[in-house]
Amino acid sequence: MFDFFRNNIKFLMAVLMLLIIPAFVLVGVEGYGQLGADPNAVARVGGTDITREQWEERHRNQIDRLLEQTPGLQRAQLDTEASRFATLERMIDEQLVALAAQDARFLVTDQQLAATLAQDPTIAQLRRPDGTLDLERYRQILAMQGLTPEQFEQSVRADLIRRQLLEGLAVTAFAPPKLAEQALQPFFQRREIQFTVFRPDDFRAGVALTEADLQAFHTQNPNLFQSAEQVDVEYLVLDLAAVARGIAISEADLRAHYEQTRAQLAAKEERRASHILLTLEPGASPEQLAQVRARAEELLAQVRLNPARFAELARAHSQDPGSAARGGDLGFFARGAMVPPFEQAVFALQRGAISDLVQTDFGFHIIQLLEVRQPAAEPFEAVRERLATELRQQQAQLRFAQAAETFSNLVYEQADSLAPAAQALGLTVNRAQAVVRRGPQPAGLAPALTHPELLQALFASDALTLRRNTEAIEVQAGQQLVSARVLAHRPAQLQPLDAVRPQVRELLLQRRALDAARTEGQARLAAWRQAPEAAQGRLSPAVALSRTEPQGAPAEVLRAVLSAAAPASADAPTWVGVDMGPDGYAVIRINRVLEREAPDAVRAGLERNQLADLWAQAETQAYLRHLRTRFEVEILQPRPTAETAAAS
Repeated sequence: MFDFFRNNIKFLMAVLMLLIIPAFVLVGVEGYGQLGADPNAVARVGGTDITREQWEERHRNQIDRLLEQTPGLQRAQLDTEASRFATLERMIDEQLVALAAQDARFLVTDQQLAATLAQDPTIAQLRRPDGTLDLERYRQILAMQGLTPEQFEQSVRADLIRRQLLEGLAVTAFAPPKLAEQALQPFFQRREIQFTVFRPDDFRAGVALTEADLQAFHTQNPNLFQSAEQVDVEYLVLDLAAVARGIAISEADLRAHYEQTRAQLAAKEERRASHILLTLEPGASPEQLAQVRARAEELLAQVRLNPARFAELARAHSQDPGSAARGGDLGFFARGAMVPPFEQAVFALQRGAISDLVQTDFGFHIIQLLEVRQPAAEPFEAVRERLATELRQQQAQLRFAQAAETFSNLVYEQADSLAPAAQALGLTVNRAQAVVRRGPQPAGLAPALTHPELLQALFASDALTLRRNTEAIEVQAGQQLVSARVLAHRPAQLQPLDAVRPQVRELLLQRRALDAARTEGQARLAAWRQAPEAAQGRLSPAVALSRTEPQGAPAEVLRAVLSAAAPASADAPTWVGVDMGPDGYAVIRINRVLEREAPDAVRAGLERNQLADLWAQAETQAYLRHLRTRFEVEILQPRPTAETAAAS
C-alpha cells in the first residue's frame, strides 16, 4: 500500500543496524586487560583499557562473520562509523559484565569448560581413535589464529561466565496474563489512515535557478564540491594462496596423511548394542547394592546359557524404560555417546558377544553387541588430490603464520621502506595511483587497497607526512596481510564552478524542490485541520496500519501514526505531518482506532512468551546501564555525529 515510499539509505542503515547489533552481544574475546594506561586506548572500563587494535580486530571479525552468513551484503554497508562505534559499545558492555561476574564470584569449573570444548566440532575432529585429543594439532590450529591453548580456554571460560550472569538475569523475566494483555493491547493496535505525499519531483519544474544562485550555492557549500583526497602508494601483500602454491607435497607425506584419515574414519565407527539394566537408587546402601548385583548375576547366567533369549529377558526384566520394550536395543551409537564404563565395554566386545556385569551410575548392565558399522575408507588414488590439497593448506597456514610475524616486524622496524620485507620473504613491491580516502576507487585497484583499515592508515599523519609504512593489516583473517607506503599526496580542494556545474545545479534543484514540497505539505496540513472537507479527493483510499502490519510504511510514518492522539470521534479525525527527508512530506489523516480481535489461547501464549523475551531484553539493557554507573567507564573515541555517520 505504501509503494510510494522509496527507501532512503538512512532508513536502510537503521534497519541494518537493528540486525547487526544483537550479533555483537555475548561474543567473548578475552584479553582486554592491560597493566596500565595504553596511549592507544579507545575506552577504559573499570581501569582496564580497550585498545584500538582490539576494537578494530573485533569489528573486522564481526563483519567477516556477517558477510559469511549473508553473502548479499557488501562490506561498505556494514563498515560504517555507526557500526564501528556499536562494536565498541558492545565490547564495553562485555567488560562490564565480566567485572560484575568477577565481583559476584561466578565460576566455571574445569568440568564445565571441558564439556563446552567437547561440543566444538573442530575440536571433536581432533580426537584419536582411542578418544584422546591430538594436542599438537590443537596447538597448531590455535596458533594459526594467534592464540595459545591457555588463551583460547581462558576466553571460553570468560564467555561462559558472562553467559551465566546474563542468562540468569534473562530467565527472571515473567509476564502474567493480565499484565501481558495490558502491555500488548497498544502494541497490536491498528489505525485506519488516509494520506498524500508531496514529493520533490512534482515541484522541480517550478524551480528557477540563476547563475547567481549557482555561484552562491557553490561558495557556501565547499565540502560538497571538493576533489577527492588522493595518494599514490607502493604496497606489499602476503597472501596465503601464494604461499600454498609454492608448497610441494611428498609421496611419503601423502601416504602418512592417508593412514591418519583412515584412523579418523575408524574413530567414527558406530556400534549397535542391546542391554538389560537393573537400576540402583542414588546413595544405595551396600546391602541394596549386593541385592541388585545378585539379581544381575542371575540374569547374566541365563543370558549366557541361551544368548538367543537376550531380547526376551530384556523385555521381562530390564528397568530401562526407553529400550526394554525393544528387547534392550539401543540402536547405533558412536564413541562419546554413552557413559565411559558402558562405552568401554561395548567397544571391547566382538559381534554377538555378551559382556560381564558393567556398573555405571545408572545401575548394573548386561550388554550384547549386535552390529558394527564402520565407514569404508576410499582407495588412496581416489583421494590423492584431495589429500594433497588438505596437506598443502595445512602447511601453508603454518608457513603463513611464521611469515606473517616476519612481515609485521620488518614493515614496522624498517618503516621507511617495504624493500626489506619484500626481499626477506620473496615478495614483489607493487604501486598504485589515485587511491582516495573515501568514495569510488580507480578501476583495477587491488582489492587489498580498498580495505577500510588500510585506507585509514594510509591517510593518517604518520603515513602522509613521515611517509612511513603502515602497520601490517590483516585484510582477510588468516589469509592476507598488506602494508603500504605513501609516495605522493594530493589534498582535497574546492573544484571550480565550471568543473562541477552539473552537480551544483542538480543538488540545488533537489534542495529547492524539497523545500517547496515541504512548504506545500505543511500549508495543506494546516488548511485541512481547519477545513477537513477540503481534503476530499486528495487523499488515498483508507488503509489500516499496525506495528505488526505496517503495510510497507517507513518507520517515521508508522511512529507518527501510532504515537498521535486517537481521533476524538468519527467527525474529528487526527491530522499529522511527517517529514520524510529526501522523499518529501506526508500529510496523514487518522480516521479511527481499530481494536484487534481477542487471540485464541495458543496465540495468547505465544504473545506472552514474546513479551517475556522483550522484557528480558529490557532488563538486560537496564542492567548494563546500571553497570555503567557502578564501574567507571571512559570512552576516548568521539561518538559519531549525524554528519560523520552520513559521510561514512
